[in-house]
Amino acid sequence: MMKIYIIHENDEWTAPLLTALEELNTPYESWHLHEGTLPLDDIPPAGIFYNRMSASSHTRGHRYAPELTSAVLTWLESHGRTVLNDSRALRLEVSKVAQYEALKKHGIRVPKTTAAVGVDALLKAADEFETPFITKHNRAGKGLGVQRFEHVNDFKKAIENHVVEPSIDGIMLLQQYIQAPDSSITRCEFVGGKFLYAVKVDTSEGFELCPADACQIGEQFCPADGTNSDAPKAKFDIITDFSSPLIEKYEAFLTDNGITFAGIEQITDTDGQIYTYDVNTNTNYNPQAEEKANIFGMKEIAAYLNTALLDLKKHSADNSV
Repeated sequence: MMKIYIIHENDEWTAPLLTALEELNTPYESWHLHEGTLPLDDIPPAGIFYNRMSASSHTRGHRYAPELTSAVLTWLESHGRTVLNDSRALRLEVSKVAQYEALKKHGIRVPKTTAAVGVDALLKAADEFETPFITKHNRAGKGLGVQRFEHVNDFKKAIENHVVEPSIDGIMLLQQYIQAPDSSITRCEFVGGKFLYAVKVDTSEGFELCPADACQIGEQFCPADGTNSDAPKAKFDIITDFSSPLIEKYEAFLTDNGITFAGIEQITDTDGQIYTYDVNTNTNYNPQAEEKANIFGMKEIAAYLNTALLDLKKHSADNSV
């Protein structure tokens, strides 16, 4: 029987999608790729494969999940299977450098960034970088490694005191600090490669703001099940009637890079310049914000997957006649 196959490493993040698929009576199978084997001589099952692998998997003890996923996607694609968020998307998920270079190809402004490997190279890059700047992990997710430094000497002291956490892939980024007038960023959500909605995110208390990560804001809200909805301050607020000339560029960027589902984050500085700085191909959604706006990303994804599966079944039936 043809199914939807969900490739991931986080059961909590995936649960809302599975619930939405069950509501549609869509057959599915969860492929949790923390570890496992891949028999390359076998033929993959028929179906639709949705890749939700996360760059932050190592923070949950799943260090090599993206590498295993890369092997699985290569296997699936070599057999002509339909993969949504394919191997090109995975490459961008695990590398900010790859994201920025791909975004720039579509005329999308990104912050000035320098990548460095090794402490000496990082310190040399900092000496030549305009302050203030932020550090960031190349392979991250959830705002990992983001720290702001007003002066190079502050950064050097942080390095000496081992308070700058290294990136799991060894590549650290120094990035231009963008000051938003209201300490917020905008995250644009896309389903089926098309714009769904934009959400305003309050970053005044930090950048570890995955919309469905239970540990992201401490005593605030946001476990994936939507509990603790009486939090004192909403971090996420869906923007009604959002429009931007970047949407068309974002959609072209997604198409060009094999990305079907994503959240793209941007920030506007005090001069009104918009910078795009992150692409999340394992996008999650905030239940409180969606309930308020009466729009639900996971249900939209489930509906898209269900339609894709029905189309595949019809195509297979037509070809068998």
